[in-house]
Amino acid sequence: MSTLVSLENVSKRYDRRDGTSVAAVDDVSLEVREGEVLAVIGYSGAGKSTLVRLVNALERPTSGTVRVGGQDLTALSERELRRARSRIGMIFQQFNLFRSRTVAGNVAYPLRVAGMAKAERDARTAELLDFVGLLDRAHAHPEQLSGGQKQRVGIARALATNPPLLLADEATSALDPDTTAEVLSLLRRVNTELGVTIVVITHEMDAVRLVADRVAVMEAGRVVEVGDVYDVFSDPKTPAAQRFVRSATHDRPSADTLARLRAHHPGRLVSVRITDEPKIQQVVDAAFRDTGTSAELVYGGVSEIRERRTGSLTYELSGTAVDTALAALRSAGVHAEEEV
Repeated sequence: MSTLVSLENVSKRYDRRDGTSVAAVDDVSLEVREGEVLAVIGYSGAGKSTLVRLVNALERPTSGTVRVGGQDLTALSERELRRARSRIGMIFQQFNLFRSRTVAGNVAYPLRVAGMAKAERDARTAELLDFVGLLDRAHAHPEQLSGGQKQRVGIARALATNPPLLLADEATSALDPDTTAEVLSLLRRVNTELGVTIVVITHEMDAVRLVADRVAVMEAGRVVEVGDVYDVFSDPKTPAAQRFVRSATHDRPSADTLARLRAHHPGRLVSVRITDEPKIQQVVDAAFRDTGTSAELVYGGVSEIRERRTGSLTYELSGTAVDTALAALRSAGVHAEEEV
């Protein structure tokens, strides 16, 4: 799979009033493969939105190079950048639709700017509105639409000029859960049916779970972990990824929850990672049964990421052979961690 976007040692620093500077993006090297959906995740302030503004050249890096389709955006003039941006679609959290234009007028706008003839423009607009399920709302204005409908208009508009790359910056953060699922399903169709490469900037678990192929974890302006979305969420390697996954999936008890659990469960609290390995639950149950260890499930959750199971179950373990049971789990390749 070829590379569509390449960032090489990219940093973006902003000057402060006191004469110092802060790095919003700090020495990031990252590739986006053609045809994939890459989710860039992290807490607020991690540098995600700055990163996406560097990819679409709305910001110039302080250092490093940004290439899209093999073209070095950092070496282009402003006129050349405008042409390059027409090959990068963008959808936003707050939709950014023109209130004075109809739904069709919003979708047709980038085609008009590109100089497309009216007949061809109208045909393309109708095609896109049909794709996003809003052809019957072509003559409505944005204030007459729901939030999900507005975002679907935004997606249609972003696709107007057939860009090979689509950037979605917190595109579902303003939507309710049901509408979020609809929009994410549409983005997946954009990827699979139209072949558009997508970079999703998000802090939401559903956006990653439902659409992403790979995930990049950001913290303090740096990309600290990159990998297959299932691998990162089932077995995060870095502390930053572990914190994000734990907060996003809610399958491991927080400090407050642990305190409440300990008040009612005096045994040893152990969290066992559940993966899509065959018969893993049978292995866990057998380790407790064969060692005579009493095991009560007190917390946890298991979900699916790209149709593969992942999660964690926390047990209260008691008896004289708890250590033997944990050793049996670990020797079988099951990750078991005592909560401290």
